[in-house]
Amino acid sequence: MKKIIAFVLCGLTCGAAFATLPPLSPDAQVAADLAKAKTAYGDKVSAYQLCQAQNRVADRFRVAGTPAPAACVAPPPFVAPVAAAAK
Repeated sequence: MKKIIAFVLCGLTCGAAFATLPPLSPDAQVAADLAKAKTAYGDKVSAYQLCQAQNRVADRFRVAGTPAPAACVAPPPFVAPVAAAAK
């Protein structure tokens, strides 16, 4: 009996787990796109700062006569994505 109850309970739980959510409203979609763009920009800035830190460490331990590390490319300023509603 316990196995049957556990099986039914797992079946109902799996059904709820595979349920789909309704599509986002246009305002929520714009907010999600903006958050995604800000996150991507933050990742670019973090990569730039990491590159600078690695170059500082490499310069400190570089042996004379070895080439300097490649220069880091600064990310452009953040620009909010254009809304797709202008179609």
